[in-house]
Amino acid sequence: MSKTISWVDSLSVYKDIRMLRILLLGSISGFPWVLIASSLSLWLKEEGLSRSTIGWAGLIFGVYAFNYLWAPIIDRIQIPLLTKKLGHRRGWIVLMQIIILLSLIVWSVINPTENLALLISVGLIIAIASATQDITVDALRIEQINENEGKSMAAGAAMAVVGWWTGYKLGGVVALFTAEYFENLGIIDYWQATFLILGVLIILMNIGLMFVHEPIETDRQAKQKETDELIGRKLGSSNVITNFIAYITGTIGGPIISFFRKNGFAIAAAILGFVFLFKIGEAFMGRMSIVFYKEIGFSKGQIALYSKGLGWITTVVFTLLGGLMAMRAGTIKTMFFAGGLMAITNILFAVLAWTGKSEILFAIAVIADDITAAFATVAFVAFISLLVDRTYTATQYALLASIGTAGRTTLASSSGALVDWLNGNWGTFFILTTIMVIPSLVCLWLIKDKIKIGAK
Repeated sequence: MSKTISWVDSLSVYKDIRMLRILLLGSISGFPWVLIASSLSLWLKEEGLSRSTIGWAGLIFGVYAFNYLWAPIIDRIQIPLLTKKLGHRRGWIVLMQIIILLSLIVWSVINPTENLALLISVGLIIAIASATQDITVDALRIEQINENEGKSMAAGAAMAVVGWWTGYKLGGVVALFTAEYFENLGIIDYWQATFLILGVLIILMNIGLMFVHEPIETDRQAKQKETDELIGRKLGSSNVITNFIAYITGTIGGPIISFFRKNGFAIAAAILGFVFLFKIGEAFMGRMSIVFYKEIGFSKGQIALYSKGLGWITTVVFTLLGGLMAMRAGTIKTMFFAGGLMAITNILFAVLAWTGKSEILFAIAVIADDITAAFATVAFVAFISLLVDRTYTATQYALLASIGTAGRTTLASSSGALVDWLNGNWGTFFILTTIMVIPSLVCLWLIKDKIKIGAK
């Protein structure tokens, strides 16, 4: 039976310098969502595009659901010059950041109504670069912590979530206030000008990345080579073709085989089912939230203050508390707790829709939603971080994360169409998102005693 640690001892885990590095990595991961979620949605809304169009534009998030497909390449392929100078993980992150920066420059010179296809295409490029970057960011974050440090992994998951929301929320504050400032100055293309300012933030984050140490890893490559050789022996004769087949099979199949071997087929499949379902309701609500805020009568400044600024403070505090709860009660109990909160907070938004514009109710709903997101995300990240095999860190984490994203992105892209089908009845929409929470909790209940992780 494990010894219960005090709250003070739990908090002391956060003082580790590695937590600060993980915070930065989380910020780098969260910031692109400011561009393709909040900023893009509001930009299209203010250009007069329909809710359905904005919702379907969110299909670009679908790439996050499929980044597992190229995660094996990220785990193995080295980038000329960058890998040698910065390290394997950091080299990939910097390359993706450069692509995002160039995409922002393109956005800054186009008209969305005249070039909608180009705008969405550039958004897709940002999403692909961000999803690719996430593969490496998550791997580098996990590799900061040793495999036997369960408490530090939970704390690291909390810091990663705090970092993600810091990049997303504070980045959103900068984006919304900058856009409103430029609009008040009379600048017609105020969003285009805003994207140039956001590009500066990307440059600053890359400078900070240079202070994140990349662990020297040689064991991973050795084990990957062993897998290739094992497959090669199964294929029989050794030649260029069989060696290539062994390499490709080991790259793609090795991580999957390892995951199912560790958990058993039935439990592994059940885990994947839970991961897919867990945050669908939250995603439906999140995709349309900024459109709802705008329709109900809130300005960009008010959205920035309540949803981004106030929301960031709430998220930081309760993510750290969520990390403590995960350390003390276990990730499974924390996920049940978060699931219940999700259902309750979605009802608050239904009440806001039914009663009309109210800054107080808006603030309460946003705070409750951020508390929920904090607990849910930290438990989820800790859960899948504990499941991965260090031989395939990037690939297995990407597999689990992308399956979770698949539910949130592919299904939630219809959120705008659902609101239109409901004839703009936001209250009913939010009630439906509440019901969407239930299936994942049923799935988790069925597998809770069979999952092989350090602390449940």
